Amino acid sequence: MITGMNHAVLYVRDARRQQRFYTEVLGFETVIEHPQGAFVFMRAPASVNHHDIAFFTIGAAAGDSTAGRATVGMYHLAWEVPTLADLDAIGARLRDAGAIVGASDHGANKSIYAKDPDGLEFEVMWLVPASEWGAEEHEAIIRPLDLAADTARFGADRWSTTHAVEPAAGGAA
Repeated sequence: MITGMNHAVLYVRDARRQQRFYTEVLGFETVIEHPQGAFVFMRAPASVNHHDIAFFTIGAAAGDSTAGRATVGMYHLAWEVPTLADLDAIGARLRDAGAIVGASDHGANKSIYAKDPDGLEFEVMWLVPASEWGAEEHEAIIRPLDLAADTARFGADRWSTTHAVEPAAGGAA
């Protein structure tokens, strides 16, 4: 029985450049790194996993991904945050890094899309509590993200469905 996705491994031009981006912008920590930069394994800030993503260097001459335009391949990864306040904070860091390429309200989740230093797209999203999905659970929705309206509706610190156990007052997430 599969319980979920555990990690992703990506081929990139320079694993250390990805490491800097994921550390400085998204707060990931390095678990394992090759002394000469051949690979880096990283864990998300609140993850209990050994690693959530790994990067393997293939060199500066590597071409851009054509997945979705000329070849099959992965479109993006999605990183989940527990609250809309977290989504807003990470959105600000992504904006400062010049990495944002879009933002959408998908009904059941609120999403910011960005690209890493190699142009590989990823999503940072907040999952609406399941009790609020209604008919939108079965709809493919793409609306402009209105984080202020969503925060007014759900609250900045309301935890998502997958983060059902909120930390004690004053505790870390």
